Amino acid sequence: MNAFGRIGLVAALAAATLTAGCTTIKEKRGYLAEDVLLNAVHPGIDNKQSVEGTLGRPTFESHYGADTWYYVSSDTRQKPFRSPKIKDHAVFAVHFDQGGNVTGIDRSGMEQVVKIDPEGDKTPVLGKDRSFLEDLFGNIGAVGAAPPAGGS
Repeated sequence: MNAFGRIGLVAALAAATLTAGCTTIKEKRGYLAEDVLLNAVHPGIDNKQSVEGTLGRPTFESHYGADTWYYVSSDTRQKPFRSPKIKDHAVFAVHFDQGGNVTGIDRSGMEQVVKIDPEGDKTPVLGKDRSFLEDLFGNIGAVGAAPPAGGS
């Protein structure tokens, strides 16, 4: 192989390496839901033990209100140097009664996802808006000052 062939090979490998770094990363997060397993859970027939045997431990459980197990899964995409974006989201909720028997099943998806955009880099707070210098020098003289007249 001559010098031009080697340079071409190195250039091709470098180009392949650079373009491989620019691909979108696809990732599944949370519970890997399969419709066959989700459809196997039936209200009035199954209980906590059978649900755990079929679906496994839930992503999280409710601590207040009705006893509910939640199985949450998300499908994300991430472009280089960017934050991940949710492309698909599913929540499978199994509701139980006091005896641990399944009373109902709910499914929800992207219609329940809400995107929250923070307001700039600062969190707005109630109170006086002061500058840096007012914060820095605002308490001068307040420490060790005499109490107001008539006070104890």
